[in-house]
Amino acid sequence: MKKKGTFLLLFFLLTLLSGCSSKHTPLSKTGFYFDTVITVTIYDSSKEEVLDECFALAEYYENLLSATKEGSDIWNINHASSSPVTVSQETAALLEKAVYYGELTDGLIDPTIAPLSSLWNFSSENAQTHTVPSDHEIAEKLSHVDYHRLSIDGLSVTLSDPDAAVDLGFIAKGYIADRMKECLLQHQIDSAVIDLGGNVLTLGNKPDGSPYVIGIQTPFAERGVSLGTVSVSDCSVVSSGIYERYFEKDGILYHHILDTNTGYPIDNALSAVTILAPSSLDADALSTACFALGPESGKELIESLPDTEALFITKKGERIATDGFLLRSPSY
Repeated sequence: MKKKGTFLLLFFLLTLLSGCSSKHTPLSKTGFYFDTVITVTIYDSSKEEVLDECFALAEYYENLLSATKEGSDIWNINHASSSPVTVSQETAALLEKAVYYGELTDGLIDPTIAPLSSLWNFSSENAQTHTVPSDHEIAEKLSHVDYHRLSIDGLSVTLSDPDAAVDLGFIAKGYIADRMKECLLQHQIDSAVIDLGGNVLTLGNKPDGSPYVIGIQTPFAERGVSLGTVSVSDCSVVSSGIYERYFEKDGILYHHILDTNTGYPIDNALSAVTILAPSSLDADALSTACFALGPESGKELIESLPDTEALFITKKGERIATDGFLLRSPSY
């Protein structure tokens, strides 16, 4: 499963343990899911089985929502040749949410982007396989991208176009982080960090009552170079940017966030967007939506939403933030 076509958008937790005072030693577990490394850390419990439950959820949802896992709900929809497919209640609900964000952006983000993203093949690690598709190839694949062709009737899902395909990469990891948070709360965990390959969700505060301090990656800098930090409690922090998955041909940079109008990578002033929101699902989807909308329309959208903030980084390095996004200078 690829976040927005796998946004391995680098976050790194700064001073996470400093100042912590707890009778429990922090517990952490790391694994590889959704084509990325994920880590869950809890600070106020010694129950290792809680971490095991979180990772069981990761495996469950990967097998349910991945477009590349044979037999998953999404794989079945994409290979049904326009026949109805019965899916789980969770998949149906997430597809409804994905369509909502398609409608919110007038199709700028689209859960049926898979034919186009597969054509560009940004997921390949082999630079030699990165080629710029022809205009004809792009036009053909783009003709199958339209979320209106995705029909959800209860638990029955149909793609009216047999050549269309769903990819929930722009929203799935956020959804899964929220489900992990629910699991932790059920076990009376009040202090934890869920990091699903850059989708960071904090639960409560650090044990000493102070907020978590999260650094935001500087676009195109070495990993771990922060352009600033945010202090957050009970908050999800998600970024979308052009600097993690891209290739260059003839001096032109082609990145993985695709324009559903042209079929080419979105060409606007932005290099990255970071969203703060209580829901990781919403932060996940909004980071892509705001990148596609651009800084002016994206900022207007965020300012219309409660408890949600955004930081827009332009290609020139300018920073445009909503009033509640407090970016602090990094400390090393």
